[in-house]
Amino acid sequence: MNTRILITVLILGATTAAAQNHEETDSLAHELQEIIVTSGQPSTRLVGSTLVTTVAGSNLADLGTALDVLAQLPMINVQDNTVNIIGRNNIEIYIDGRPMHDDNELRQILSSNLRKVELMMAPGAAYSSTTDAVLKITTKRNFMHGLSLTDRFQLQYRRKCSVNDYLGLNYRVGDWEIFLDGTVNRSNSLIKGTTTNTLVFEGKQTIAGSRQNNTYPTTTASVKAGFNYTAGAQSFGAYYRYNPEKGDFNNIGEEWLDSNPALRRNINKRIRTHSDRVSVYYENTFADRYLIHFDGDFKSSIADNMTSTFYPGGHADNVESTDHRKSTLWAGKLYTQFPLLNGDFTAGTQDSHTRTTLDYRMLNDRIGHYIPSSLSDARQTSATLFASWARTFGGLSLSVGARYEYVDYLFKIDGKRDNDVSRRTHLITPDLSFGYSFNDDTQISIAYKMSTVRPPYSQLTGSLCYVGIHEIEGGNPALRDEKMHDVQLFGMWKEFMLQADFMRSIDSYAFVKQLYPADNLQLLMHPVNIDVSALNLYLVWSKPVRRWTPNITFGMYRQWLSLGDNRYDKPIFSYYFDNTFSFPRGWTITANISGSTQGDMHTNRFGRIIFTMDASVGKTFLDKTLTVKLSATDIFNTANNDWTMNTFGISVDKRQSYDRRGISLNVIYNFHPRKSKYKGSIASEAEMNRL
Repeated sequence: MNTRILITVLILGATTAAAQNHEETDSLAHELQEIIVTSGQPSTRLVGSTLVTTVAGSNLADLGTALDVLAQLPMINVQDNTVNIIGRNNIEIYIDGRPMHDDNELRQILSSNLRKVELMMAPGAAYSSTTDAVLKITTKRNFMHGLSLTDRFQLQYRRKCSVNDYLGLNYRVGDWEIFLDGTVNRSNSLIKGTTTNTLVFEGKQTIAGSRQNNTYPTTTASVKAGFNYTAGAQSFGAYYRYNPEKGDFNNIGEEWLDSNPALRRNINKRIRTHSDRVSVYYENTFADRYLIHFDGDFKSSIADNMTSTFYPGGHADNVESTDHRKSTLWAGKLYTQFPLLNGDFTAGTQDSHTRTTLDYRMLNDRIGHYIPSSLSDARQTSATLFASWARTFGGLSLSVGARYEYVDYLFKIDGKRDNDVSRRTHLITPDLSFGYSFNDDTQISIAYKMSTVRPPYSQLTGSLCYVGIHEIEGGNPALRDEKMHDVQLFGMWKEFMLQADFMRSIDSYAFVKQLYPADNLQLLMHPVNIDVSALNLYLVWSKPVRRWTPNITFGMYRQWLSLGDNRYDKPIFSYYFDNTFSFPRGWTITANISGSTQGDMHTNRFGRIIFTMDASVGKTFLDKTLTVKLSATDIFNTANNDWTMNTFGISVDKRQSYDRRGISLNVIYNFHPRKSKYKGSIASEAEMNRL
């Protein structure tokens, strides 16, 4: 601790001296500094199918971090530091034109450094066909030379205590920027629950149940170092990042079958993973109109897990297994932009090669008869060409694009090619959108998009996992790629916004539970392909009132899905009421409430949540370089994580108690805050997410 204090004092001293050195204020060579009018209200408007919110100068600018700001914006929900777009599954987040690489980045950006946030609800061909929405965050510019420092400390207590600390250093001289940052996170959680399976087995009604009491202490770290160079219209840069993780999962519970005495069961899982990543980029503009951009990525990860299931009473065999997963990704993306026919034209290619292997070893011979050891090997080479064109005709806007995708997928099990799973595909996916602006208060747009959604590699594995005496979990290597058609309608009138979305998905996937062939009762949970149609409908109202900024969202999700003799079509109605209060002397208060009714989503029927509430109070000090914030989540302990499922004659009732209720303290110090100049992006976002 004394060493760290000494280092911090030395850094602050060097920073103070370096801050006196500024670049020459040549207006021909550099952009003018922004002029921000403080104490304004956040403004959200609809531009085509994009929600644009101006943060700079509003009362959102003093909330703390970018994550705190996003939690207060329409159509965005933040839970446990994870950003979700309401009504969307697959999203991409960009910060100053580059994709976000991990959730920590949003916690590392001060809210006072944000300029605007754009939420694209109908992204075009320039993005992966699997992308449902794109969140683009733009920060302010700063041109000071020297060293800057950011430190963010978080202490959180729910049922268990968690600690996180981030330290970032940034040095800029001339056209060069060098950065180094690190994160250490020690987290723990406690989740309680019961699972009850009811079915007819061998001609009589049978109940198989279990009780869980899970703790998951985990230590993760991240070290990232890189550079950027910018001179005129040319820029390039690179970085290297290393992520180790150490976790120990513990489950103390019970199992029972019908009226037989319950058996005590302990599950211990040892998790050790690490990953390396290298990213590079190059960008240049020729003749003031032709932009060329290249991104390259390499990622390698290794995960080793050892699972031990034992029964203290000695009434069942102890079961041990290991699995070793190794994944690599090579990816590149090259595109150009230039004016064409009074519009903007973008064309490029996006290519990747992915390989992931899973070596699963069952160490119990008796269990190995129905859960065998296996070695699965999945390799995919993909090549994509994309092009899009956009133009505005007065109040009318038009965008059209298309992607051609070639995929060669090879799957091997125990060294043998599986011809039923391996395949080569060719697909063209178009997108089209129209928009019309009647005036500043009234806009409308409609968009159509076709896309291919490939399942994550974790669901394509052919191995099975022992869960209990009567339960197995596994993937499904025969899962087919999903083909999705999506039609969206957007409208805005004064303070009201409407978003309607109808999707038709062929070969989507959902989880089911069914009997597994064995010499005793075995229930298998795994994914299968389904066809489903769904309607999302959301109405948003937002109107700042002096120091109060409310956002109210009412929504409905309704699907049409049949599986066997069962229908899953009960709609889910939901509401979100976010409130931000700004007071003098840097004080801010937030209070967000939400709820939803019981309803179906794929094969799950989720329980209702009548009312939940999160709140926070924060204050800035030292000319806003220091922010202190106290937050509380699920204040009344009303969050509901229960669900039921009825598939293939098996009824599942899952009762869960998560540890969302708690408090956290955030302390953020930022000296000479400055946005990163890294302009690179993930060369294959979809493949990165699947890994």
